Amino acid sequence: MNSLLMLFLFVPILVAILLLLNYFLASATPSPDSAKNQPYECGFSPDNVPTNNLFSIHHFATALCFLVFDLEITAFLPFSVSMFEVSLFGTSFALLFFIILTLGFVLEISQSVIRLTDLTRA
Repeated sequence: MNSLLMLFLFVPILVAILLLLNYFLASATPSPDSAKNQPYECGFSPDNVPTNNLFSIHHFATALCFLVFDLEITAFLPFSVSMFEVSLFGTSFALLFFIILTLGFVLEISQSVIRLTDLTRA
């Protein structure tokens, strides 16, 4: 039998068997605790928490900084893999990119977006 035809016959049958097996096994064991079906918001019970001003803006700024630096490091990764194979132009471009990345980090520290001290002691 043709291997492509075998693939088109075997895969749907396997998918159907696995879906049915999942359906029967999941419905056979009910959840013993109703608390597992309740929403969970970072350790707070959603019933008695006010919805205004739940999180500090510092956490939001830290998350944005992490996202930006994560994307910049991802852009810098191909250079680090092929560092010995690029020309002088590629090396100078990567050095300029790293300098801009460092200046952005220093700017965020100087504007107190990132604090390098422990906030729990204050």
